[in-house]
Amino acid sequence: MRFTVVKTGYDQQQVDSCLDELGIRLSRLAARAEGAVGASREWDEIRQEAAWLSGLLQRLDLDDAGTTRRAGEAVRREAAEILAQARFELDEAREEARRVREQAYADAVRARRDFEAALHARRRREALVDEVLSGLTVEPVPADTATAAAGTGVPATRVAAGGRDADAEPPKGRAAR
Repeated sequence: MRFTVVKTGYDQQQVDSCLDELGIRLSRLAARAEGAVGASREWDEIRQEAAWLSGLLQRLDLDDAGTTRRAGEAVRREAAEILAQARFELDEAREEARRVREQAYADAVRARRDFEAALHARRRREALVDEVLSGLTVEPVPADTATAAAGTGVPATRVAAGGRDADAEPPKGRAAR
């Protein structure tokens, strides 16, 4: 970018505008660096932005090369600090992710052990029930006994049927069928 030369140096409005643009881009770069934890794609964008800023500073054709160099070094320093901070935060995020992953794995192992212990206890109870039941002997009950009839829901005797004969009249108050 070229600045218009005026009596006292360069056009202050153009210089301020350029610096404002650089400030905005650096703010965006800082925001991206903070949000880039764990996202490699963001790192590529940050590198491209830093390269663009560096190229912009090299394109500035100021008569005072020292000023340009100092400004470029300051921008590079700030970009390096932002990048270092982003790397630090990325390392912290990776460490936190590692801790969470290890905790989740430990919880899964513990849950599996609990499940296997419960399953083993159930199988032991099942085996005990099978053992108890295998020792039982079942004797058939003749079909004409009261016990066998009670199991079918059919009364075995007239007494169980209500003490009436099949030919008897229905009780008073009811019509015969």
